[in-house]
This record gives sequence, C-alpha cells and structure tokens, in this order.
Amino acid sequence: MKKKITVVLFLTIAVVLGIAGSKPPQDQPKRNLKVLPKNISPEELDIVMDNFKAALNVKCDFCHAPRKDDPKKLDFASDEKPEKEITRDMMRMTGKINKKFFHFKASKDTDGNAVLPPVTCITCHNGQPHPKAK
Repeated sequence: MKKKITVVLFLTIAVVLGIAGSKPPQDQPKRNLKVLPKNISPEELDIVMDNFKAALNVKCDFCHAPRKDDPKKLDFASDEKPEKEITRDMMRMTGKINKKFFHFKASKDTDGNAVLPPVTCITCHNGQPHPKAK
C-alpha cells in the first residue's frame, strides 16, 4: 500500500511540475486577412506591413485601431478604420495593374528573394500617407 501511495504521489508531483514548468502559449494576435494569403507566416506578414509603413511613411496606428480593452495596444483584426479597407482595395488594384499591363507573376530571384512587382505602394505614395495628385 505504501508503494502505491508513493508512486501516485511521485506521478502527481511530476505532472504538477511539468505543467508549472511548461511555457504558456504565445498570445498570437488575431488575424483578419482578406487579400493576403491566410497561411502567410508572421515573419512574412511583418515584412509586408513594414513595406506599407515605409511606402506611406506611417506607423501601424494609421490603419489599425486601438484595442477596446487596452487603448495602448492595437487591434490588428479590427476593420474599424477605413484605411484598412482602402489598403485592401489598393492591393487588389496594384495586383490587377501588374498582371494586366506588366504580365507580372510572383516569383523568386536566384538568391531566393521575392521579385518585386513593377507597381507597388511606393509607386504612387512616394513616402506620403496620401498620394499627391499630379
């Protein structure tokens, strides 16, 4: 009987220590991807977002609304700000332009880097949040 109690106690302690020592899951932000591929990696998504920021010379809060529960953080899944849908429309537009007029297909160069399409955000924005009329 003592052996059974000792074994059960040892297993209980091992399970409790295993649970306590395990790393909690990362708090992944919710996604709301409608134009970008649903399976895009977090790293690839960060690159796309960094390109948007550079092309328009803006920060994340230009398109992303603050979280309701913590306004110091952004709600990346929210569609509250109209700039987010405008961005999606612009992505669709540049995709159509690149395909129709430049016959562009996504590919990689010899080093494995993505080949940039001829028309991107910076083509019209030139580091401005809103493109200048010419």
